[in-house]
Amino acid sequence: MSVKAILWDFGGVITASPFEGFARYEQAENLPEGFIRKVNTINPDANAWARFERSEIDREGFIAAFEEEAKALGQTVSGEAVLAGLMGAPRPIMVRALERVKVTYPIACLTNNVARMQRPPAQEAEIERIMGLFNHVIESSKIGSRKPEKRFYEYALETVGVEAGEAVFLDDLGVNLKSAREMGMATIKVVEPEKALEDLGRIIDMNLISD
Repeated sequence: MSVKAILWDFGGVITASPFEGFARYEQAENLPEGFIRKVNTINPDANAWARFERSEIDREGFIAAFEEEAKALGQTVSGEAVLAGLMGAPRPIMVRALERVKVTYPIACLTNNVARMQRPPAQEAEIERIMGLFNHVIESSKIGSRKPEKRFYEYALETVGVEAGEAVFLDDLGVNLKSAREMGMATIKVVEPEKALEDLGRIIDMNLISD
């Protein structure tokens, strides 16, 4: 393929997966393993997460709605604690890869996100620096659409100025990659960062692992 742009998810790709934070909370509160992710699979286009990521409800609305959804499944969950689990630390290997590829390719961040939450000052500064590496940042909370909705990807491709067949997209969720792949993008699922960067490196003929 003729690659003209590289598109990156943020949480779970550039930063550690929110699922790690969710798992720690579940363990601390004796919740069933994977319970928070289970809540998110119920009515996935209109549940608390979906509405919050499209800015259809605010932070307090999300907390109340998510807690009700958890209660309907038989568990008591703190919506505040769930939001705290979103703030994974940056992965240095992925940040170095961004710095390398941006020399040659336009790069864009495609993120399902919510209104920015305050991190510790040092981490907040690093997140701002990383976001500044991207040529474009496409945020669900700002455009009112979210992955895996087709119109989210259409907006992103138009913003970056490429066709689907000219883009590579990295995400940690298969459902998000499926929609992108159906539109014609090359996709890479990020499970282990090193493996994902090896896969990307093969596509663009660039070493993204070694220093």
